[in-house]
Amino acid sequence: MLVSKSATELNPSEVQNYFVRHGRYTAGTATHYRPSILTGGSEYQPLAEGFVIGTRFHSAPVIRLADAKPFQLGHTVKADGRWRLFAFADRTDPAQSASRLRALCDFLAAAAASPVRKYTPAGADIDAVIDVRAIVQQGHRQLSLQTMPALLLPQKGRLGLRDYEKLFCPDLKSGNDVFDMRGIDRDRGCLIVVRPDQYVAHVLPLDAYSKLASFFDRFMLPKD
Repeated sequence: MLVSKSATELNPSEVQNYFVRHGRYTAGTATHYRPSILTGGSEYQPLAEGFVIGTRFHSAPVIRLADAKPFQLGHTVKADGRWRLFAFADRTDPAQSASRLRALCDFLAAAAASPVRKYTPAGADIDAVIDVRAIVQQGHRQLSLQTMPALLLPQKGRLGLRDYEKLFCPDLKSGNDVFDMRGIDRDRGCLIVVRPDQYVAHVLPLDAYSKLASFFDRFMLPKD
């Protein structure tokens, strides 16, 4: 086999650096979808610069509020065909009425226009179609789980057991704060819509209820 001179003179460290730089491509996760019926526009991209619309959801370390267990945020969900809503909270304590996260949860749980209510079949778990999870800015020692929005502590399954796996805090001890790592707007927070294939479908403000509803209305069918 003939080998060009340039190939024989390649420095191994240069090859290694190339694969590091292009790791997402070699891992098969470098696809970038353009705006479409399943992928929103970039109007609100500045709210979460590290979650680029149309690209694979980029994980980060978090702490589960219920038991202070460390997780990779992307590993908390399964490839099970459901849509995901990752709500990154504003600075306000989610227990307070002024919290944008609490207001979003109230909308999703009760409003007629809520995609969670509109597309979840009767009798199914509240997260059977759209799984809502939240990441707050406070450390896990600063919050009381019992005061969090009810939507994030749903009772599920035949026995009605409570799901404690939907609320997360930043990993403040390690210094790997997901809000800093992914460029989340701390004052406004944001909502990351993630498709079943784990690509980012949209970035929206926490209070953009009509835009969230209209996005799902483009391709989802009502439960009845």
